[in-house]
Amino acid sequence: QVHLVESGGGLVQAGGSLNLSCVASGNIFSINAMGWYRQAPGKQRELVATLTSRGSTNYADSVKGRFTISRDNVENMVYLQMNSLKPEDTAVYYCTAGAKTWLGSSYRDYWGQGTRVTVSS
Repeated sequence: QVHLVESGGGLVQAGGSLNLSCVASGNIFSINAMGWYRQAPGKQRELVATLTSRGSTNYADSVKGRFTISRDNVENMVYLQMNSLKPEDTAVYYCTAGAKTWLGSSYRDYWGQGTRVTVSS
């Protein structure tokens, strides 16, 4: 089993910054993509950013130029630096990782419990 734990959420004023962190632990053989999704109240969960093990990134249009995803492949960690935050960024942010637990297994998606980000106007 693979466990993901996020940290770094909180309350910030519009225009401020936060840095989210997520660590993956457990029976990990390898991790492919890691990323962040978010879910605002009353809305569906949506992609924020992903980063593959080879360094390819994908960002939601709404966060391009403001958010930066990075990862530490040795420590199995992924980060999300969020700058110029807006009230519409308010959501619960979830970390995800595509991982396999042994050589012969397939990659499957694992999710953290989420960390809440609130941006006040």
